[in-house]
Amino acid sequence: MKRWIALILALLMAASMMACQTTAPELEEEIPNVVEPVEVADLLSELELNADTKPATEITAGINSAVYDLLDFSDTSEYDNATRNLIDAPDVLELKDGEGNVIWSQAAYSFLDDYEKAPDTVNPSLWENTKNNHAYGLFEVCEGIYQVRGYDMANLTVVAGDTGWIVFDPLMSVECTKAAMELIEKNLGQRPVKAVIISHSHVDHFGGIEGIMTGEDAADSSLPITEQLAGGKIPIIVPEGFAENAVAENVYAGQAMGRRANYQYGVLLEPGVTGSLAMGIAMGQSAGLVTYLAPTYEIRETGESIVIDGVEFQFQLTPGTEAPAEMNTWLPEFRALWLAENCTGTLHNLYTLRGAQVRDGAAWAKYITESITLYGDQAEVCFQSHNWPHWGNETVVEYMTNTAAVYKYINDQTLTYLNLGYTSDEISNMIELPEELAKVWYTRQYYGTVSHNSKAVYQKYMGWYDANPVNLNPLEPTESAKKWVEYLGDTEEVLRMAKEDFEKGEYRWVAEITNVLVFADPENEAARLLCADALEQLGYQAESGPWRNAYLSAVLELRHGNQTHLAQQNKTNGAMQREMTAEMIFDYMGILLDKEAMENDDFLMNFTIINTQEQYMLRMKNGVLLVYHDAHAEDADVSVTCPKNALFLILQNNLAANPEAVQVEGDSELLSRFMENLNQFTTGKPADFNIIEP
Repeated sequence: MKRWIALILALLMAASMMACQTTAPELEEEIPNVVEPVEVADLLSELELNADTKPATEITAGINSAVYDLLDFSDTSEYDNATRNLIDAPDVLELKDGEGNVIWSQAAYSFLDDYEKAPDTVNPSLWENTKNNHAYGLFEVCEGIYQVRGYDMANLTVVAGDTGWIVFDPLMSVECTKAAMELIEKNLGQRPVKAVIISHSHVDHFGGIEGIMTGEDAADSSLPITEQLAGGKIPIIVPEGFAENAVAENVYAGQAMGRRANYQYGVLLEPGVTGSLAMGIAMGQSAGLVTYLAPTYEIRETGESIVIDGVEFQFQLTPGTEAPAEMNTWLPEFRALWLAENCTGTLHNLYTLRGAQVRDGAAWAKYITESITLYGDQAEVCFQSHNWPHWGNETVVEYMTNTAAVYKYINDQTLTYLNLGYTSDEISNMIELPEELAKVWYTRQYYGTVSHNSKAVYQKYMGWYDANPVNLNPLEPTESAKKWVEYLGDTEEVLRMAKEDFEKGEYRWVAEITNVLVFADPENEAARLLCADALEQLGYQAESGPWRNAYLSAVLELRHGNQTHLAQQNKTNGAMQREMTAEMIFDYMGILLDKEAMENDDFLMNFTIINTQEQYMLRMKNGVLLVYHDAHAEDADVSVTCPKNALFLILQNNLAANPEAVQVEGDSELLSRFMENLNQFTTGKPADFNIIEP
């Protein structure tokens, strides 16, 4: 039975992650030009446009050079922290999967050693952050606490107990986790894993868990934590709500997030001075095997204390900060504070560009100040799941205070502006941190930015609408672009004007107007190339790694077309999907459903889940799938009895894979019709949908 479940789940993940190149749609009608069109080749030659990678313009070089006067580059404290207490590191770090594919590489960034200063194509502040994130290996946090950093997007941390290791956040990929543990064992000796603590519900903090344990090693979740620890197996300790949020984020919107993550993480870019660099919290994301093991114990209140292998751990819940389910941990014996991803050595995201629910800046600040209240007078070191520790009580408190102040300022100042009537776009162009906070290296905008974080605050309180009725129901982008072109008339002249503005350094406007032309006609080569040139300069200027990646990923696709088919994606063993509850699976069915095809249907389905002893009533109501838990319809049109994971057979319209697993009574034709229309990720817009063009 496990074999067919694994096959179905593999197909499911492939459907959501697979990419294949598509061609932009034809224009429905020709838009007449006011004047006779210039030959394409002549216009490209006149405007000096081509698909080559460009150097920084003098304007970009000047903007980047000015950063050296803005910040104190003689202050190397963050680099000193990043490299402090190195125990061991390989000369070359490049990790491969079983098929020989490179899934993680620090070797790709060896070019950093070739430059004394940042090249003109890189914001000098981001260059410094990239050098800091290039410091990799096994480091001592303090005696008894060690981190492997630079082996994946996150850090793998181990705490020495009396007889074994307590592991924090086992990375994103199994291969990376195994390599990190091998480095630990090489230098510190082999010890058994006594417990795993996962700080929050993002996959880069738990996907590599099967690199240190298997499902058979996990403790019995039905037992109290003391019995789990005494039983000889490994407890997996998480904050309350972890499982629900981990599964929901990676499944419900997983296809769209996966495509957008290509832009945020620069998956299609080559590392280099005109390509991808660090992104504040790491060099990028690994591309190995992602796994999932169900938690065995949830922390449900701040102050809960557990002794694991002779070491006391005190937990502080921080929900709604960097993740919906997250927690800090205090280790009194070491006077060490684990800050999860609530402090990370960079300004983080209140909204992440790949897409996610907005985060609460005020709550984020509140939980940091709560940590200061609880532990600030004792902590001698703070460390976290990304980047490097900070040492010394005064430094630790200042680090936490400055980080809290930044999130609170963005929250409060955005609210000030919106109450004065400013819109989201206006605020994002107005808001700046106070000068002293802006100069702090560990709150610089390497990952999140003040600009797009202010938009998150606006969205949280006011939503997408700016109160201007013109924006209540605008045309979709392609239709709007066609009207712009119709009104503009001579698009060649528009491009000439845009080229003049490019020479003036007005790259934001040039990108905006040329992208309108691209959406009106994606075959307009001059518009594509000029838009790419403008975005390229914006990428070179960006201090934020994700902004640089987004700009340069768009450049790549404007010049060479949708490249998603070349992206190296994570693999999965389907474990996360197998941990979906029945209700989650039903909710996912509602997402997959062809609602137009079912809009005239109205019928009832009973589902009895035999292994979880649950009952559900589903009503198909005019294209909407309504789910009722603990409900049973006496007059149901069709009734289904099956184990929970057999619901994937229904989701995949593949009952033939194991016909004995699903028992059907009543009108089986209705069930068949329902299954046939769970097709939107196979017949709808593909997973490699366009972003920078229609």
